[in-house]
Amino acid sequence: MPRPTWTLLPDPEPHERVFPVISVDDHITEPPDVFIGRMPQRLAERAPQILEMPDGTQVWAFENAIHFDYGLGVVAGRPREEWKFDGLRFEEMRAGCWDVHARVRDMDLDGVWASVCFPSMAWGFAGRVLSLARDPELGLAAVRAWNQWNIEEWSGAYPERFIPLQLAYLADPVVAAAEVRANAERGFAAVSFVDAPHRLGLPPITDHDHWEPFLRACEETGTVVCLHTGASGHIVEGSPGAPLNVGTTLFPAGAFAAAVDWTWARVPTRYPDLKIALSEGGIGWVPMAIDRLDYVIAHSAGPATGDPWTEDVTPSEALRRNFWFCMLDDPTTLPARHAIGVDHILFETDYPHADSTWPHTQKLLAERLGDVPAPEAEAIAYRNAAALFGHPLPAPDGWGATDV
Repeated sequence: MPRPTWTLLPDPEPHERVFPVISVDDHITEPPDVFIGRMPQRLAERAPQILEMPDGTQVWAFENAIHFDYGLGVVAGRPREEWKFDGLRFEEMRAGCWDVHARVRDMDLDGVWASVCFPSMAWGFAGRVLSLARDPELGLAAVRAWNQWNIEEWSGAYPERFIPLQLAYLADPVVAAAEVRANAERGFAAVSFVDAPHRLGLPPITDHDHWEPFLRACEETGTVVCLHTGASGHIVEGSPGAPLNVGTTLFPAGAFAAAVDWTWARVPTRYPDLKIALSEGGIGWVPMAIDRLDYVIAHSAGPATGDPWTEDVTPSEALRRNFWFCMLDDPTTLPARHAIGVDHILFETDYPHADSTWPHTQKLLAERLGDVPAPEAEAIAYRNAAALFGHPLPAPDGWGATDV
């Protein structure tokens, strides 16, 4: 049976640039050469490799399993009526999904100055498929190869345009800590970590002794811990047989659960200088979380729980101090931005996923932030992210289109 022909739309017309946006959640569809030449020779034949399926789909083969970036993860530049869940070939995707030069051109079209790029759905948003490989040595080598490729070929290709994000080696926090320290020296500003490690059979975030080396290394190096909703392979779901729309609508509930879990686990108070950024969780749940944390500490929290709160800050204060929250499009919550903390609200475009604001990010922000005072609007669109990740801003007169 011949493979269907899929449509790639022409470049969109760019909107007027209102803000030099910094997006704290975008994704890479890893190109075929990520692991080539970056694995130890004895493991090279077992490295992840692109495999052609009988129907023509291109997938990754790793440890006798196949993995691929689902079609809904690579919809940028495709007509909505052709969006599908199945895998694709690279030439059926917009080149910005996997080619860094094309990505920067797409960022220019959208008025995005800089981007934090997570892995594709193939590996999980924190690379769990790689770091939890059945062969630990192979898993560590694959994580190191992905990180090397990122700092050399992706973030390294345009240092001003990307904020380097590394994968954590989940199988061993001591090794992970050493990697974080070494990668901080190489220029990585952030690390992608799982929001709920216990769902992967790992010790829970409440196991302080287990995760202490990793979290301490992140705190001491200033490495931002990025928790992407669903990174643990779990999202809040509805009834059996419910449509995909249920899980998609409930996606922010994962960020709510992770933030509350990590707060009550004392992560913010054990590591007061640790910076935690929540990706693709929205901000709509944050005022409710603040209210609920305050209510619980005043009512049901206490000796009867077996773990009374005795820290110098309240849970809601710890939440607002150590966590940063990521807005995609939360118009009804923006009036509550001061309760959240304007300086802790970030923005994302989620390119190239189905939720993405690309290529209309500038138009969206002009509408959503039009009535917000300019200093606050600038903080949300780019200044908070620049401060959090220590990333430079463009020159006052902006930046031109990338000619590559």
